[in-house]
Amino acid sequence: MSIGLLYKYFNDKVDFCGNKLNPRLMFQGLIFKLHKHHMVSEFRRHLSLPFILPQEAKMNISFEFFPPKTAEMEETLWESLDVLSPLQPRFFSVTYGAGGSTRTRTHEIVTHIQKKTQIPAAAHLTCIQSSKQEIDEIARHYWDSGIRHIVALRGDMPANSDLTLKAKDEYRFANELVEGLKKIAPFEITVAGYPEIHPQAQSAETDLYYLKKKVDAGADRIITQFFMNPEVFLRFRDRVAAAGIFVPVVPGILPITNYKRTLEFAKLCGAQIPLWFKELFDGLDEQPKTRQLVAATVASEQSRVLFENGVRDFHFYTLNRADLALAICHMLGLRSQKKEH
Repeated sequence: MSIGLLYKYFNDKVDFCGNKLNPRLMFQGLIFKLHKHHMVSEFRRHLSLPFILPQEAKMNISFEFFPPKTAEMEETLWESLDVLSPLQPRFFSVTYGAGGSTRTRTHEIVTHIQKKTQIPAAAHLTCIQSSKQEIDEIARHYWDSGIRHIVALRGDMPANSDLTLKAKDEYRFANELVEGLKKIAPFEITVAGYPEIHPQAQSAETDLYYLKKKVDAGADRIITQFFMNPEVFLRFRDRVAAAGIFVPVVPGILPITNYKRTLEFAKLCGAQIPLWFKELFDGLDEQPKTRQLVAATVASEQSRVLFENGVRDFHFYTLNRADLALAICHMLGLRSQKKEH
């Protein structure tokens, strides 16, 4: 019911003596009852507020970082962790370079994050171009270091590579990696999902088939590749459930500030960039601060729509910067939590 119809409804009301009632007072009384019966969220939808109230922000969040390459970038990483840790994320994750190119740095960063923040850290682990023995040793090292969460990925295929020619002592696919990790220790395992289909998948059905194999092998959670339209994720969530996959499906949210770079990245991961996105960033090439404001607004609205459709877990690709992630989380109603001593 619209606000106008509510006023019209109250305007026709009279008391027991036939006196006309004040519609404004009646309306205020209704708002009090809505709040009393925990119906504020329903009323807020009628007002279309572009944010979520803190008392409604019942959700889990996580943040992703990559190993820094320079001392300056490393300083930015630790500053970002200091800013985002008070939001009490469920975990921080750290990526892993192709072919294990950042293997040592990933291990150093992920273990230090967990010790420094007292928040669980998840290590990305790819299996391409590594033997089972290498991967198993890395996994055991993580477990012995107190890391209990692995983001298990196949990894990007090198050019002119053929999986069918791989030796038997290698994990060829992510489902094989998940199965192997579960044999080593009871890791919590997250795997990747592609709302707009993996670039190498023959079809959407084939993509879901392999996703289910990862879950059947022991995966506990799916985090998606980035996407721009919330409807893309919601349709994917429905297709995942219809395929008999019942672990949590978490949207990967990427605040985007560079249109050209985003197009290049989207081609690699199969994401579609809508036409309105180009129009939104048109004329802002020399305005980096404005681009950041626009990026935070788009990502927070994207997340809000997902929240209104029942999504309660969010994973943010931070690009090692806290400002955008913090702004988005604030718009989602999340506030810093003081640690209890």
